[in-house]
Amino acid sequence: MSTFISLLRGINVGGQKKIHMETLRGVYETLGYTRVRTYVQSGNVAFESSGFTPAELAKRIEEQIEKTCGFPVPVFIPQPDELQEILTRNPFLYDRIEDPSKLHVTFLYQSPLETAWTKLIAPSSILDEFSSGELAVYLYCPNGYGKTKLNNGFFERKLGVSVTTRNWNTVNALYNMASE
Repeated sequence: MSTFISLLRGINVGGQKKIHMETLRGVYETLGYTRVRTYVQSGNVAFESSGFTPAELAKRIEEQIEKTCGFPVPVFIPQPDELQEILTRNPFLYDRIEDPSKLHVTFLYQSPLETAWTKLIAPSSILDEFSSGELAVYLYCPNGYGKTKLNNGFFERKLGVSVTTRNWNTVNALYNMASE
């Protein structure tokens, strides 16, 4: 058995695509996954499974959520070593020592085309900053993520891939859950 972390895009935000965590855990248990645990209300699930790749797991979970809840939800499953790499490479935390409560990670569901990175230019009128990683974009939002223009829609338009964002504390908690 291997432990996996799944990140769901866009549930329980602004009253849309509401999924109770009990229902979400049930989705995973229906698929035969074990040790299913959720973290906060925004679609973070740790679970154990064997015999499937992360891509196969994500597809199965997406299909079961749509069957159970009636709407599609993109699912991303980073590997524990990918989470660890993200944690160790955040330039805002290690190079500049910014306040961790102002840091976020936007996870890319797949690698964008190389040319897409050239389109990734922040609007000049904002204080927020980003730095790109391999399958993640690191964000520093001094006024909070709720006010940034560097949101999921911005990165999806520029990079042409689905994304989801988590705050720095959540990324650390998910890594710890994956390591248990």
